[in-house]
Amino acid sequence: MTVWTETRHWPTCAMPPRCGASATSPPPDVVKVACDLLVAGHDGPALRMLAAVPFRHADDEVPAVLEAALTNLGLMYYERGSRAGEEAAVRAFAARVLAGTMSPTSLVRWAHSKIGHGRLDLAERLVELDDVYDTAEYAELAAGELDAEVIAEARRILQDAHATDPPDST
Repeated sequence: MTVWTETRHWPTCAMPPRCGASATSPPPDVVKVACDLLVAGHDGPALRMLAAVPFRHADDEVPAVLEAALTNLGLMYYERGSRAGEEAAVRAFAARVLAGTMSPTSLVRWAHSKIGHGRLDLAERLVELDDVYDTAEYAELAAGELDAEVIAEARRILQDAHATDPPDST
């Protein structure tokens, strides 16, 4: 799954961990991932255009070619700032926590800084847990306990996604 979504400050891209970009990857990193995909054997005119974007122009040029490159690869594209894109980014990060490639603390910090309170129901508990981390030492909570809560929330997020996915037609 690949997600292109605009957060509060600048566009971000979320790609599976094997691709090397994340939901907080700046456009120059997206260009690097496009290059890696070409080297790995993926091809298409839009992917080549994306890989050819100069890093210094990536902020301006990546958005113009990203949708076509993702379509070339058979990946989902989300409109900038869309709710579906933000939800997909939350799910991608939750999966990374469960895979062990992202720390629980990093997930809640990202959710709080990029989504914030009251903007996306799917991420609200993660945002709240970031607040709990901030006060954990005063409440005498162990970091391990909070990490376990974040992991449980990541599982819930992914279970909810699977419960609403359409049945596989194969």
